[in-house]
Amino acid sequence: MSTIVVERAGPMTTVQDWPGRIGYWGVGVPPSGPMDDLSFRLANIAVGNPEGVPALEATMIGPALRFTGDAVVAVTGAPAPVTLDGEPVAQCAPIAVTAGSVLAVGAVTLGMRAYIAVAGGFSAQEFLGSAATFTLGRFGGKDGRSLRDGDQLTVADHAPAGVARRIQYEEEPAIGSRWELAVTVGPHSAPEFFTDDDIATLYATDYEAHFNSDRTGIRLIGPKPRWARDDGGEAGLHPSNIHDTAYSVGALDFTGDTPILLGPDGPSLGGFVCPVTVTTADRWKLGQIAPGNRVRFVPVRAGEAADPRAIGGSRRSQYIPVVSTGGDDDHGVLATADTVDGGSTVTYRRSGDDNVLVEYGDMALDLASRARVHALAERIEHDRPAGLVDLTPGIRSLQVKFDPSCIGQQTVLAWLRECEAELPSVTDLVVESRTVHLPLSWDDPATREATERYIHGVRADAPWCPWNIEFIRRMNGLPSVDDVHRVVFDAEYLVLGLGDVYLGAPVAVPTDPRHRLVTTKYNPARTWTPENAVGIGGAYLCVYGMEGPGGYQFVGRTTQVWNHRHPQATVGFDPENPWLLRFFDRIRWYPVSAEELLDMRADTAAGRGHIRIDEGRFSIAEHQAFLDANAEDITASRAAMEAARALERRRWSDGGEVSVARERVA
Repeated sequence: MSTIVVERAGPMTTVQDWPGRIGYWGVGVPPSGPMDDLSFRLANIAVGNPEGVPALEATMIGPALRFTGDAVVAVTGAPAPVTLDGEPVAQCAPIAVTAGSVLAVGAVTLGMRAYIAVAGGFSAQEFLGSAATFTLGRFGGKDGRSLRDGDQLTVADHAPAGVARRIQYEEEPAIGSRWELAVTVGPHSAPEFFTDDDIATLYATDYEAHFNSDRTGIRLIGPKPRWARDDGGEAGLHPSNIHDTAYSVGALDFTGDTPILLGPDGPSLGGFVCPVTVTTADRWKLGQIAPGNRVRFVPVRAGEAADPRAIGGSRRSQYIPVVSTGGDDDHGVLATADTVDGGSTVTYRRSGDDNVLVEYGDMALDLASRARVHALAERIEHDRPAGLVDLTPGIRSLQVKFDPSCIGQQTVLAWLRECEAELPSVTDLVVESRTVHLPLSWDDPATREATERYIHGVRADAPWCPWNIEFIRRMNGLPSVDDVHRVVFDAEYLVLGLGDVYLGAPVAVPTDPRHRLVTTKYNPARTWTPENAVGIGGAYLCVYGMEGPGGYQFVGRTTQVWNHRHPQATVGFDPENPWLLRFFDRIRWYPVSAEELLDMRADTAAGRGHIRIDEGRFSIAEHQAFLDANAEDITASRAAMEAARALERRRWSDGGEVSVARERVA
């Protein structure tokens, strides 16, 4: 095989494939793949490859590549100077390269990302069925990282899909500095979460892309919503907080008052509202939005959204308005109904043109709703229809992802309603439920460091600073921080979701409501969180699967919940999978010192770890009997905690931290 030497890597050049790592959204593994999939596919077409074979994505400045053998290459995406042995060559056209030649891609002059394909594709390391690089998870592509000077790549032997050809002018994507993005309304819009004026402002605003943006998401600068409610209840103090639900790539996620467009490396699960979602055909634009660019959201009808697999007809000028006669007027709610057993309601929400989000019950924490989600997911898995891509459970919801090129949203909706009508009574549900014993280093130095970084780099006046544990105590009306410690270690945490902050990270809730400490999430979120930090947000506890951003209030740190290096050797991990936990597992904490934890983490990373796991089951009927037997004490305990949160909410309102509905009415 021919070798390619990376003489200059550029600041962020990675190997990607398309459509990326599909099928693992439910355990917190994002698809990754090209951020501008249209330009990526065009690069492969230009050299005669199948559209999805591995190619390079370069951000801001491209690489210089020396070829040791003859090859055919093409460069697409953001306009940039491209030279072969110092002589300019064209983008969007096949380039014949001879042995010893150097192809160099310079700094982009507009947009953000350029793509380099080679006939036959690049050889790359596959992980979970894809070669796409996910740098935060350290897997795929070239050693799970961006390229470095001196790296060597090899040309693969993927069979051609056609002949090499120039990409026609009308096929090229229009790249500029002001963008219109076609969006569908939903899943969580007005009037439940945002006011009608909030949504009108969203459509009328030219948002500015923030410099602190990357493949996980594009932060936007724009007006602060007024919100349609005071807070998120048990999901968190801020009105943007909801019980954790699956996200869609391209969703506009309000993390507090900060809007973020979620990218292909973004989280699969989270506790913030998303009023609109970019259509699949327009998501390529996210890869070319540069800091300082202007972004306008244009509502379109989901049934009229463009085919995401189409290639031609995208370019007419450097700025193309989205042609639209308006969006759907259903506020993102496709349908509502009662469950067959009469025990709950079910709401079907639009989440882009490629997802239906099924929600059970009211906006409250109810384990019976999670049981219904489990039953629906099992029913869907029983006979997956063509075009079904992924199922991602949340706390009280199930996101059903499908390929809109294969199956329409209304067809999916009708089928889901049929599936739901066939479900048994939730009280009959009994599931496997292991008890997993994990160490917890309380108030670990790594979490203290993350809080200090937040204070100095993001926000110094946040109510949860300087000490998250004290904030948790205050919000829940506990006498001392020792009581926070007691509640956390006494609690038994039931895992309701995985991937809340990537890579098998559990979102879990105490089975006993008296142990449910409720907090809000950071607003804005942290830019750095240590791997395996343990935090509480809303009523939920999470273990961060990897280093990255985050918003839960810290209580400590534990050992790895994701181990892709030695899962077969570490006792407790499934030899077939890198994630430790399963839905409906129960977590019990035992205390260790910070020094002991470092040793345990090193053992787990080296494949020498041991995790105690006890087999068991979880019964909705038995859980309800427990709640009934302790109802009086549970009610009193929860009332005291809610009173403390009400005081904190008033302090926030008086300090301008959030707006409250009664102030808007006046």
